[in-house]
Amino acid sequence: MRRSRVPFRLSASATLTMATRGVGLLTRLPLCAQKRRVLHPIHRLLSCPGTVATDVRREEQSFGSAETGSEDRTLKRFSEVQKERREQAQRTVLIHCPNKISEKKFLKYLSQHGPISNHFFYESIGLYAVVEFCQKESVASLQNVTRTPSMGTEAAIPFRSRFFSLKLKNPSNQISEQSHIPFSNHSPPPNKKLFKLLCDAESIDDQLNILLKEFQLTDENTRLRYLTCSLIEDVAAAYFPDCAVRPFGSSVNGFGKLGCDLDMFLDLDEIGKSDAHKTSGNFLMEFQVKNVASERIATQKILSVIGESLDHFGPGCVGVQKILNARCPLVRFSHQASGFQCDLTTNNRIALKSSELLYIYGAVDPRVRALVFTIRCWARAHSLTSSIPGAWITNFSLTMMVIFFLQRRSPPILPTLDYLKTLADAEDKCIIEGHNCTFICDLNRIKPSENAETLELLLKEFFEFFGNFSFNKNSINIRQGERKNKPESSPLHIQNPFETSLNISKNVSQSQLQKFVDLARESAWILDQEDKDHPSSNQLWGLATLLLPSVAKSMSHTKKKKKPASERIKNLLESIRSSSTENSKNTVGKRTVNTQA
Repeated sequence: MRRSRVPFRLSASATLTMATRGVGLLTRLPLCAQKRRVLHPIHRLLSCPGTVATDVRREEQSFGSAETGSEDRTLKRFSEVQKERREQAQRTVLIHCPNKISEKKFLKYLSQHGPISNHFFYESIGLYAVVEFCQKESVASLQNVTRTPSMGTEAAIPFRSRFFSLKLKNPSNQISEQSHIPFSNHSPPPNKKLFKLLCDAESIDDQLNILLKEFQLTDENTRLRYLTCSLIEDVAAAYFPDCAVRPFGSSVNGFGKLGCDLDMFLDLDEIGKSDAHKTSGNFLMEFQVKNVASERIATQKILSVIGESLDHFGPGCVGVQKILNARCPLVRFSHQASGFQCDLTTNNRIALKSSELLYIYGAVDPRVRALVFTIRCWARAHSLTSSIPGAWITNFSLTMMVIFFLQRRSPPILPTLDYLKTLADAEDKCIIEGHNCTFICDLNRIKPSENAETLELLLKEFFEFFGNFSFNKNSINIRQGERKNKPESSPLHIQNPFETSLNISKNVSQSQLQKFVDLARESAWILDQEDKDHPSSNQLWGLATLLLPSVAKSMSHTKKKKKPASERIKNLLESIRSSSTENSKNTVGKRTVNTQA
């Protein structure tokens, strides 16, 4: 359904409402802007649901040979992206700069140590610069001319990090020659701007793509995440040379939003790989090491020491907490300069493999990421998810639900994990802790599907699909893309794709699941009215209606009345229409957003 572009206006009362009440939505929704144009869906997708034996044959018939992928696309492997980003980070430094600085002189000074490949400025607690040199040796050259600061009565701990502070010898000369410094955008757009973009869009498809564009991680923010991991790696390398600190989860899987936490793990397996090639002749030399009773105890001891080091010696690391008795022991801290909340685990290789799988699903077609971002934002707007641990549905569970839904389309949009396993080569084989984590890693060998459904249809069908899903007896399973009988009594059962005996949604309560179902049905009804009742020029429409904070509040108030979902939404929309009409009597032919419903 196409819509002509119309001017966007906010009435005085609506503007005041958004400043007071409406801020609740975007405060809860982590947004992110990226300087790229909005991409409309390219309808070239994957398909393959069902069981391994039957569905693999059907999928082969649907897609043909895996070798005959589209020739006009070249998608990088997850491992290639990881390698490139890590190499960039190792050539990069983080510099705390004075507020008044000449960018030209700043870059000229740093160029003494070697050519600069990339740089950007951002504001956190002060002004910071991220500078990437062309050669790694330039970082060492800069470190060699850097001094340890004099602390007066206090004592400085001498640590040669890649996090520097820049002082001005002659501030007055710098200020006189100062030019405007462009800052990298690390902040969400204002509420008014987001609603304007959504309401000025020509279709619901465009709305979903706009939301993706405004929410997704920028290239600069991604670089900063890898740099932060690299700085933590420098600390850990004092104890474990050749270790690697790798980001995983939302920071790397393509579904990260600006403001999301930075999950990282200390990878010690690389040390063992390098040691494997050091045997020669008739002798075998081994390091003397400490022995402990179990791998879990070893993990706890390692993280305890790294946590202490970050607390005492890690520049910018504050609020360090050692949470060592959790199912997956971790160290949690804030990296003050970047503003990231960080969780550090060790040897969490299954989590990285899950990140790679999601990266593949999100990279094969732009509609996947747009739909996942929208569902996540919708869930947060209605308090279905939360940053506080509890009985809520997690973003990972929501992503699994979207993938499962897309596997169930006709023709299917996404392949099952079992089908991706059949496409794997010997080099793709991956067994982690006894779990088979094998799937094809080369995205370019996966042939797209012929499904050409619009985002608008997919969004509505998603809500209808799960609004009528038999959660009481069925499990969600992306390995086979089929409903399975629940192996346990948890209200919501979503099988872990690799550790198949685990339920990733075991924490979700029956009341939270019912809330999800009710809101899904109501959201499907709202989108259905978009097809039947073309909105007047002064009315909220499409995704803007679904994300309006007052919608969630109105639902919570009316829920006590036990009205049918459709009746509650009808009353809500009538209220929106009447309020909008009162505030827009003189705005014929223009759409005005009213947030007072």
